[in-house]
Amino acid sequence: MLSAQRGRNPPWRVRLRRWLHNRLPRTDTLTLTQRNVYIVPTRAGAMLALTLLLLLVASINYQLNLGYLLTFLLAGSAVVGMHVCHGNLRGVTLHLNPPSPVHGGQAVALDIRLASERKHMRYGLGVGVIGVDAAHTPLAWTDVPAQGSATVQVAWPAPHRGLHGLPALKVQTLFPLGTFRVWTVWRPAATVLVYPTPEAHPPALPAGEAQPGHSGSARVQSTGEFDGVRAYRRGDPLKSVVWKKAAKGFAAGRNDLVSRDALSSQRQQLWLDHAQCGHSALEARLSRLTAWVLMADRLGLDYGLRLPGCEIPPDQGPGHRAHCLERLALC
Repeated sequence: MLSAQRGRNPPWRVRLRRWLHNRLPRTDTLTLTQRNVYIVPTRAGAMLALTLLLLLVASINYQLNLGYLLTFLLAGSAVVGMHVCHGNLRGVTLHLNPPSPVHGGQAVALDIRLASERKHMRYGLGVGVIGVDAAHTPLAWTDVPAQGSATVQVAWPAPHRGLHGLPALKVQTLFPLGTFRVWTVWRPAATVLVYPTPEAHPPALPAGEAQPGHSGSARVQSTGEFDGVRAYRRGDPLKSVVWKKAAKGFAAGRNDLVSRDALSSQRQQLWLDHAQCGHSALEARLSRLTAWVLMADRLGLDYGLRLPGCEIPPDQGPGHRAHCLERLALC
């Protein structure tokens, strides 16, 4: 998508735009003033100027008083519209909430809050990402109430895995006549973490490893669940219930629940090892490990992660999952 957009722009224009954007400081909060708000006529404004010129020439040639009146009335309206359009954007404060991590191939959602302290409403403010095809990521439009705020969300296609800075954003308005375009360029300071893309159809989780002092190893079935379950007992935590087995029992007309054996879990450890993924390519290994992390977290299992130069001990929960995915993204 980005390459298609660059293909439509000459290389010199892309380099010039990058040079201009690099001169802007990065900040997550930006207040728009006369120093960072720009204005140019739109195509409609250029056509209006040409029409006014023709009206003026015709009025002078034929000495039409009503022609003069119409010409100067339209010209005065355009000048007032230019002032109103510039004031509609000037004074707005922009704030970006740090985006949540996403997986490769997903869109990064950018939540932007526009606030105004003035006593009049701001109409028709559009927010978008610079350098992205507008047909796929159009501008998000909103009105900002007087002495209030409004929130818009724009999407940015995530690049490859890793930690990335956010692209430059633009905020613009055409209010009230559409004859002038007032805009600003904003470079957020926040970053976004992109996790590896999980494998679409990963194999079952690897076999568990026996802890020191315990013999034997635990198998993992094709469903990704550990062997070693027992009948449900009152007081067992819900996360220990094997819901897939329970669903099969319900389908067969049985009403029995099973739970994972805590003693069996203490004798075994599930390790997701980078060296035992079955792939030779780095990205393929990380993709499979990502799918295994999501699978083990969904099943409520304790799991550890082994990467070159890094080992995360077995644990579970959202924090542990986020830690493992972060290490995979930055590997």
